[in-house]
Amino acid sequence: MIHFILNPNAGTNSLQKRERIVKTLTAIPNSKVWQTERVKHASELTKIAISEGATKVIAIGGDGTINEVASALLFSKIPLGIIPMGSGNGLARHLQIPLQFEKALHKAINGNMISIDAGKWNERPFFCTAGIGFDAFVAAHFAKRGKRGFLNYLYSSFVSLFKYKTIEIKEKGTVFSFTVANANQFGNNAYISPESDLQDGLLEAIQIKPGHILSLANLGISLFRKNLPFHPLVTISTVQTLRIEAPEGIPYHLDGESLTLKSSTIDISILPASLLVVK
Repeated sequence: MIHFILNPNAGTNSLQKRERIVKTLTAIPNSKVWQTERVKHASELTKIAISEGATKVIAIGGDGTINEVASALLFSKIPLGIIPMGSGNGLARHLQIPLQFEKALHKAINGNMISIDAGKWNERPFFCTAGIGFDAFVAAHFAKRGKRGFLNYLYSSFVSLFKYKTIEIKEKGTVFSFTVANANQFGNNAYISPESDLQDGLLEAIQIKPGHILSLANLGISLFRKNLPFHPLVTISTVQTLRIEAPEGIPYHLDGESLTLKSSTIDISILPASLLVVK
């Protein structure tokens, strides 16, 4: 049986569109539709789906919903299908999954399975990116605004550029941001690590040094042009494991979700071929 796990609050879809989506999913034979009601509910529902013998679990929502479902499916033989409905849709875009609902649904049901890597940030899995610094500051501002969509994310980025203060990483010095990438982008085709490969057993660590505001603004252009690695403020290294020390209590992001560091020590590692995904 296919289990659909839908975040009804993902993205900027209207109530009418969400109702049409639920109606479409409910009509699919040998399937069950779940709707999330709170944070981490998608993970709980996935565990129930596993206990009920699900043959496939299809996540419908943004990167946060996909992270919850994928985390529960790690190291299982149950594949994850993705129907992207978020603001960024980083993992779906990397996997070239259609953003249009009907096409993504067809792909999730009928596509081919592959094994992909996952990253691990202390005890939390991630599948796209995780990091501290400016990107985490933007994610926190975006979450507090409570408004979804790409334009609102651009607004948060612009405002954050004038409010943000650089951070100190014990092993790296003062940084503008420090990101670890499994996939090649944050979402919305903002390529933080254009050469990242979900199947190579490696992570990319992207360190961006502080700079003049004009140089930093130019970073945004580089993200969308896929040439960030050539920017003079950027250093990229390939890692399997990494430990860094950062100030406790600062924000960090994990697949776009805004969180707060509970410990100054950050252990990062790769979980090779740990998740089955339909693409």
